Amino acid sequence: MKYWLFKSEPSTWSWDRQVAKGDAGEEWDGVRNYQARNFMREMSVGDRGFFYHSQKEKSVVGIVEVIAEAHPDSTTDDERWECVDIKAVEPVKTPVSLDQIKADERLADMVLVNNSRLSVQPVTEDEWRIVCDLAGLTG
Repeated sequence: MKYWLFKSEPSTWSWDRQVAKGDAGEEWDGVRNYQARNFMREMSVGDRGFFYHSQKEKSVVGIVEVIAEAHPDSTTDDERWECVDIKAVEPVKTPVSLDQIKADERLADMVLVNNSRLSVQPVTEDEWRIVCDLAGLTG
């Protein structure tokens, strides 16, 4: 299993909206960055990810699971763009802010710390465990 981080502006797509989709989940569509798209191409069904609210909140707020591998993004006719489908698994007990992540030297190499603008990014297994611990989850 691999681990990922999915960033969303809560005003565009919030954790609550993701949860409301239930087991059917939702396409992680609208990504127009080649690096983020390529990360989605690496994903497998069952991979887990952090759901991260960007903008003001800047926090990990939930855990999602990949439920469909990369396929054409239904929001465009441009065949260059693909997406995966994800479903909400569980909320975090305690949101983990970007400031907390940046302050934890164990997370100094995390992509979120070094490229916070990238909307889809990998998370190492160690980073996953550390953030889950900070979030009050068993990971």
